[in-house]
Amino acid sequence: MVIPAMRRAQPALRAFWLATLVVLSAFPLASQTSLSSSEIKPPDLNSILRHIEDAQHQSPGQSKAYEVTREYKVFRGNDKRPTSELIAQIDFVPPDVKTYKIVQTSGNSLGAKIVRELLSSETSSTRKEHSTEISRANYDFVFLKQQNFGDVPEYIFSISPKRKDRYLLRGQIWVDADSFRIRQIEGVPARSPSFWLKDLHITLQYGELGGIWVPVTYSAIADLRIVGKFTLEGVTVRQPEAKSIDRKTESLSRR
Repeated sequence: MVIPAMRRAQPALRAFWLATLVVLSAFPLASQTSLSSSEIKPPDLNSILRHIEDAQHQSPGQSKAYEVTREYKVFRGNDKRPTSELIAQIDFVPPDVKTYKIVQTSGNSLGAKIVRELLSSETSSTRKEHSTEISRANYDFVFLKQQNFGDVPEYIFSISPKRKDRYLLRGQIWVDADSFRIRQIEGVPARSPSFWLKDLHITLQYGELGGIWVPVTYSAIADLRIVGKFTLEGVTVRQPEAKSIDRKTESLSRR
C-alpha cells in the first residue's frame, strides 16, 4: 500500500522519471562511421561543433534496426538495495520508430509503474529529438579543456541552453576528439520539470556496443519535496542486435 505522503508525491516522481528518460531519448545515436580528425590539437570551435552535429545526424538510410536490453533500478534515499528492478527490451526501427516490452520486474509496484511510464514517454518522444539534441540551435558552448580518456583524447565543453526547456541540460559534455561522438553528458535541467523537484542531476555515458553508439550507463538523482531523495540507475546489459525490418510492423507502429 502506498503511504499518503508517497501518494501525494507521485506527480513529482513521475515528473522526475519523465524528465530523465526524455532527456535520455533526446540525444540521438551517433553515426556508426567515425569522423576522424587528422590532428590531436583542438580545431576551431565551429569546426568541432559542426563535427559533433554531423556525428549525431546520421542518415536514416545508414541506420539499422536493432534490439537492446536495459536494466533499471530505483533507489529511495541512501538505501543500498533497490526498491524496484526491471529489465526491458527496446526495439528501434529507423528512422524514428521505437517500441519496448518489460521482460522481468520485481520489487515495489510504484517503481515499476513509473519506469513503464518513462519507457512509454521515451518511445513516443523519439521523433522530437532535433529540438533537444546537442547542437548550436539549442545550446551555447564554451570550450573548457582537452584531456585523455585512457589513450583517447577528449574535448570538454560547458553547455548552456538557449531557452528554459525542461528537456535541455545545463552542464558539461565530453567529446571523443577523433570521432567527435559524445562520450558523457552531465548536468541539470534548464527548467525544473515540477514544483516537487528541488534538485535533479543527470549523467549519461555512451559507448560502442554491437557497432552502434548507445547510452551504456545513466543515472538521475532527485531531491523531492516531502519524500526525499530518489535515484534511478540504468545500464545496457546486452549488446544491440541487428534486426531485419518488418515493413508491415513498422507501418502499424507509426499509426
